[in-house]
Amino acid sequence: MIQENISLKPYNTFGVDVSARYFAEVNSVEELIETLKFPKTQTLPLLFLGGGSNILLTKTFDGLAILLNLKGIKEEIIDDNLVLVTAKSGENWHQFVMFCLDKNYGGLENLSLIPGNVGTSPMQNIGAYGTEIKDIFESCKVLNLDNFEIETLNSEQCKFGYRDSVFKQEGKGKYVILEVTFRLTTKVHRIDVEYGAIKSELENMGIDISTPLNVTIQDISKAVISIRQSKLPDPKVIGNAGSFFKNPTIPVSQFETLKQQFENIPGYPNGVFVKVPAGWLIEQAGWKGKQIGNVASNQLQALVIINATGNATGKEIFDFSTMIIDSVKEKYGIELEREVNII
Repeated sequence: MIQENISLKPYNTFGVDVSARYFAEVNSVEELIETLKFPKTQTLPLLFLGGGSNILLTKTFDGLAILLNLKGIKEEIIDDNLVLVTAKSGENWHQFVMFCLDKNYGGLENLSLIPGNVGTSPMQNIGAYGTEIKDIFESCKVLNLDNFEIETLNSEQCKFGYRDSVFKQEGKGKYVILEVTFRLTTKVHRIDVEYGAIKSELENMGIDISTPLNVTIQDISKAVISIRQSKLPDPKVIGNAGSFFKNPTIPVSQFETLKQQFENIPGYPNGVFVKVPAGWLIEQAGWKGKQIGNVASNQLQALVIINATGNATGKEIFDFSTMIIDSVKEKYGIELEREVNII
């Protein structure tokens, strides 16, 4: 059923109160197609909502907002160490990760406690602590909005990049992700304890990390959850969308020049480029914990912008992020890119 003039505040983790001219919640592919063919909204822009954890709504949406509430998980054992697990787009991401860990399926543990739903995970190629979706992605089913045909896209067709995919580039507005299939291990898991923060947290948990055989995927997940909870505000408590900016990648030559001026600047080599932590740049530019009006940079992790009073508008949050971008560019000559989708 299509409703009119509905507030989208419950459907975005920033808690921004803007309305949509039309709104519908769909629970099946059939309902989705039927809604998309509704004559009154045929020519209007579309906004697909999942967990609402990676969008910033800056104004009233003069179109049709669709909440994708497609649910279901299925498993297909391939061999004695490989299982394909498929989740519908409306499944909560962290609950899905926990489902897999309960079955001892490995591959998703580093991505524990990331907000949002399964359907948005390939769009952003979400990643954390050395793992990205592309590492365990098998395929996804999508609805082609041009012809309402269901297609299956493999990893190559999704064109994954750093927090990027075909769904944010040439496929933007063309596809709706219906379900995602992941390639996970069942016995011999890839355990990597060398990621700094995870290594420290495992040691704090009293786990012997001298050999990866002593560490389980459940241990890794618990460490990741502990780290995230210590740094990142809970969107249910205070409005935010997690990391607001991408970590910039700059040429080695530019990094070496910056190193001469800012000797403590951290960098992670990646071929002829160096990835620089956006959180460090923002903090050094004086934004960590800083509040202007209703908006602030989180005092524990400068990469996170928060709706500090709960009353911020999307424009206030956007303008605050612009001030951060300008400030970092002025000091370091690096232009930060927003990770959050601006609507």
